[in-house]
Amino acid sequence: MQMHYKNNRLEKVLIGVNSFAAAAVAATFVWLFGFDKPIFPVRILYVVQATLLFVFVIEKIVRLFNSVSKREFWRANWYEVPLLLALAAAVLGSGRWFGEIEPFMVRRWSVGIYLVLQVVIKVCRTGVRLAASGRSPAQTLIASFLILIISGAGLLMLPKASTAENVSAVDALFTATSATCITGLVVKDIGKDFSLMGKVVILSLIQLGGLGILMFGVIFGLLLGQALSLRESAAMQDLLSASTVGRISNMIIFIFIAAIVIEAAGAVGLFWMWDNIPGKVTSIQQQWFFSIFHSISAFCNSGLSLFSDSFVSYNKCWGVYVIICPLIILGGLGFIVLYDLIHIAADRIKRFLGKLFYRRYYLPKESPKRMMLQTKIVLTATLFLIVFGMLSLLLFEHYAGQGGTTANIGVRGAFFQSITARTAGFNTVDIKALAPASKCILILLMFVGGSPGGTAGGIKTVTLCVIMMAAVAVLRRRQEIEMFNRSIRTVTVYRAITVTLFFVAVLFTTVLALSITERANNFTMLDIMFETGSALGTVGLSTGITPSLTTAGKLIIIVVMFFGRLGPLTLLAAIAFNIKPVRYNYPDEAIIVG
Repeated sequence: MQMHYKNNRLEKVLIGVNSFAAAAVAATFVWLFGFDKPIFPVRILYVVQATLLFVFVIEKIVRLFNSVSKREFWRANWYEVPLLLALAAAVLGSGRWFGEIEPFMVRRWSVGIYLVLQVVIKVCRTGVRLAASGRSPAQTLIASFLILIISGAGLLMLPKASTAENVSAVDALFTATSATCITGLVVKDIGKDFSLMGKVVILSLIQLGGLGILMFGVIFGLLLGQALSLRESAAMQDLLSASTVGRISNMIIFIFIAAIVIEAAGAVGLFWMWDNIPGKVTSIQQQWFFSIFHSISAFCNSGLSLFSDSFVSYNKCWGVYVIICPLIILGGLGFIVLYDLIHIAADRIKRFLGKLFYRRYYLPKESPKRMMLQTKIVLTATLFLIVFGMLSLLLFEHYAGQGGTTANIGVRGAFFQSITARTAGFNTVDIKALAPASKCILILLMFVGGSPGGTAGGIKTVTLCVIMMAAVAVLRRRQEIEMFNRSIRTVTVYRAITVTLFFVAVLFTTVLALSITERANNFTMLDIMFETGSALGTVGLSTGITPSLTTAGKLIIIVVMFFGRLGPLTLLAAIAFNIKPVRYNYPDEAIIVG
C-alpha cells in the first residue's frame, strides 16, 4: 500500500532512523547469541534493545501525524496496536502468568520478539517497495539475494554457528550461497560441522531463497491486510512470470499456503522414517528437526542434508520414495502449474457436487476450466524426463558400468536419481561410483532442471520443449512452432534460445576456468563438468570433489550457483533495463546455415 506524507523530508529522516535502528537490533542479537561470551555486558545490550523499542514506537507516532490520511495509515499499520498490547501484557504479566520462568527473561524475550517482528516486516516491505519503485524489479531481486547471502555468511562465521573451529569466510560464503540459491553443494558437513544455530540459519536461507525474500515481503503485507498497489502487483507479476496482474495477490497467497501445507505434510510423513536406522537420530526433538529440515530442503529443491551421505543409508526406506520424491516433484513443477491444477480440481469437485445434490436444477454458468498449455507441457516433460532418466541410468549401469566398482543402482535408485538430478540433489547411491555414461545422463538432466515459476534451476523443461519443437517445426517445414494444438510466440522461442545459449556458454567457460584453478588436484574433466553442471542447475549432486576445490575454484562455483539460481534472463533484464527498443528494421536478406 502506497502511503502519502505531508513532509517528505521528515519521512526521509525517519527512513534513515529506521534503517539504523534495524541494523542496531540485528547487531544486538548477534552480540547476544553469536559468541560464546558476549562482547558487551548483557545488561547493556538489553537496555539498548529497550531503547530501540521506543525508537520504533516514536517513529510510528511521528509517521501517524505526518501522514496525509490517518485512515490509510491505520489501515496499513493496524497490527501495531495489537503487537504493543501483547508486549505490554507479557511485560506486566511476567512473574504471574508464565509459571517458573524468571520475570526478567519473559520481559527480555517479549521485547526481542517484538523487535524481530518489526525488523522482518520492515525489511520485507522495503524490498517490495524498491521492486515497485519504477526501477528494475530484477535489480531488486538480485540485490535481495546478495544481501541474504552476505548476511547468511556472516551468521555462519559466528563462533556459536559451528561445532568446532570457526568456519572460514570462503566456506561460510559457499554454504550461504548454496543454501540461498537452493543448490546443495557443500564444502562442510552440515550435520557435523554446524551447531543447531548454524543449521537453523541454513534452513532459513533455504526457505527464504526457495520462495524469495520479496515474496515474503508481499506475504507479510497481505497477511497484515495491506492490498498491493498496481506497481507492486506489476513488479511481482514480472518476478513470478505470471500471466495477469489481477490475480497476483491470489497467486501469492496460494504459494504461501501451498508451501506451508506441503512442507508440513512432508515433515509429518518423514517423522517415523528416521527410526529405520538406529542411532542416526537420537531424540524426538531431533526427529522433528530432521523431518522439518529435509521436508523444506526437498520441497525447495535444495538437496542439503543433515547426513554426510545424503540418503544413501536410507535407500531402502519407503519414506525416501513416497515422501521425498513427491516433495521434489511438487517443488519442481512450479507454482503456476500447481495453481492451475488446484483450480481445475476445485472446478471438477464443484461440478460433481452440484450434479450430485442439485441434479434437476444444476445448470453450470461457465464451461469447465481447461488446463493451461504451460501445465500440459510441464507435466508431459516432467514425466518424460523421469522415465528417460531412469531407463538410461539402468541401461548404462548395466552395460557400461565399471565391473565391481559400479554403484549397483537398482530400479529404486535409478528412479530416485532421475527425479533428484533435475532439481534437488539428494542421492541414495554413490555418485562417484556411477559409470561415466550415467554421469553424462545426470549432467543432461541437471542442465534441463525443473519447470518455470518454481524452486528448481536449469534451463527449465518448457525451454527444452520449445527448442525441441522448433527443430520439429523445421523438419516438418512448418512456419510456426506448435504444441498441443497451440502456436508458440516467436518471442518465446527467442527467449528459449537465449537461455540455452547462455547456460551452455557459462557451463563451458566454468569448466575451462576450473581446469586451470584445479590443475594441481588432477580432477577428471568429467568430474569438473559434473560439478559445474550441478552448480549451474542448482542441483547439488557431487562426485565428491567440491570440498577439495581450491579457494579460486570455490569462488567460481559460488558465482555459477548465483547465476544458476537467478537465471540469465533475470540478469540480462537487470543489465538491459534502461535500454530502449529500437523502432526500425533493416531490409532482410537470405543466408545459409547448417
